[in-house]
Amino acid sequence: MTTNGTGDVIVAVSDGVLLLDVAGPVQVLNDAGGYRVRLASLDGRPVRADVGISLSVDLSLSSLDVAVDTLIVPGYPRHELGTVAPALADSVRRMASRARRVVSVCTGAFVLAEAGLLDGRRVTTHWEACAEFAARFPQVTVDPDAIYVRDGPIVTSAGGSAGIDLALALVGEDLGEDRARAVAKYLVVFLQRPGGQSQFSAFGAVATPSNATLRRAIDLVVANPSGDHRLTTMAAELAISERHLTRLFRREFGMTPGRFVERLRVEAAQALLESGDAAIPTVASLSGFSSPETMRQAFLRVLGVAPSTYRHRFRLANDRAAPDLQIRGM
Repeated sequence: MTTNGTGDVIVAVSDGVLLLDVAGPVQVLNDAGGYRVRLASLDGRPVRADVGISLSVDLSLSSLDVAVDTLIVPGYPRHELGTVAPALADSVRRMASRARRVVSVCTGAFVLAEAGLLDGRRVTTHWEACAEFAARFPQVTVDPDAIYVRDGPIVTSAGGSAGIDLALALVGEDLGEDRARAVAKYLVVFLQRPGGQSQFSAFGAVATPSNATLRRAIDLVVANPSGDHRLTTMAAELAISERHLTRLFRREFGMTPGRFVERLRVEAAQALLESGDAAIPTVASLSGFSSPETMRQAFLRVLGVAPSTYRHRFRLANDRAAPDLQIRGM
């Protein structure tokens, strides 16, 4: 699994760390087995999480001088990053040189950037912090829509539960997809939202396919949702029979290619509804639906709400969240 066979994972923490960013990945790795996960603070003393809970710490970052497999840097409320990121940067930079891979959760990407580990790389962070991150670190390319992004030995993830998606991906990489799937099932979470999938996704129930042909099929639809993705066209593009393609989709996803395409088109429509004021007919056309009514029926099947209702709820949720996010710094 690792370069040294120990599966050592260090989680670098400081006061104010977001509890979910620590608990989610740690729970996944613990349940997977094969990892030794330890928390480390700058001075080896306990830290207090953002919700007021005290977290015991195993090690001091300043005195840690051993090689580890994975270094995880969780996130912090944005108003605390100006203090936390510079304080952790030196220790994280030093530890990163001794780690096989370095992982950030949520705004932990700010710490990695402060440490100079992200220059010239593509990363992601919590959607609310992406604009600020891009302004502060122009030498880093930010993908505001991804759940997690891998660039060489650096893996960054979005906020909150995205840390769980990322940890499951790491387990799949280290111990195999069967182990990751078992952990996901035990934790009653989906395995796994593809890393490039929208942070606001209705398609999280579908696992990343292990089959290369299916990955190509997904790429075809994502690249052009409004294109011709009928079974006959897709099978010809992939150079396989319609029967075999249908069998692959049913085996991997439990649905027909047509239903799969419908779900990806719903997700494309979600992004358009969230990001602008385009009229419903325009959204339907750009997303590959033959009419607004066809899109409405697809939304009802996949999400349980109509497109207009989805747009309204999304904006209402943002309006309600804004004061809370400002108070809590996220």
